[in-house]
Amino acid sequence: MNALEFFKKSSGVWNSQRTTHHLAFKRAEKGGSKITVEAFEKENPRIIELCQFHEVDPNLAIGGAHVSWCGTMQWDREEDEQHEGETVFALVPDDETGRNGRLLREKGYAEVMPVVGHYEMDDEDGLVLTTDYETMSARERFWFPNDYTRVRTSTVKRFGGFSTATFCTETRIGDAPTIENPETTSIPTPALFGW
Repeated sequence: MNALEFFKKSSGVWNSQRTTHHLAFKRAEKGGSKITVEAFEKENPRIIELCQFHEVDPNLAIGGAHVSWCGTMQWDREEDEQHEGETVFALVPDDETGRNGRLLREKGYAEVMPVVGHYEMDDEDGLVLTTDYETMSARERFWFPNDYTRVRTSTVKRFGGFSTATFCTETRIGDAPTIENPETTSIPTPALFGW
């Protein structure tokens, strides 16, 4: 599987249950969000525009994705306080496999600014994203236990030490993929954490 195939498999709507460990405070915070992923082919105008913004030849891109989210965290002060946003990713591979290369972002994960990071598919077909910002660096890993469940871990490191570590379990709630072998595919029970 290459990174674009991973984005295509991620397309759909997901319920995400998150636990973030704030290491400096020695405390954990729970949260939840609804995430929508739409894979884009390289001809998509938003992929072309993002490549041009980062001064990368759009012909080098293999595609990407649009991701939007809306959620809440346990420590929110207001009941109606929501964390929402959207971003576009473009994949610019280092070789013809498409398994590693540059990840162009419209907005970063740890800092809300355009940024160029690195992506790679590991030996277990997990997608690993690493991004260096001016004051911190982030590492995220995504993988699929099955077609209806995606797991995500992330760490953010700043000023010489880890500041947060996050674990998310995401359950597909819309636009499920076509299953080639339904007899061998397990469908998880919905709502692992009370959603």
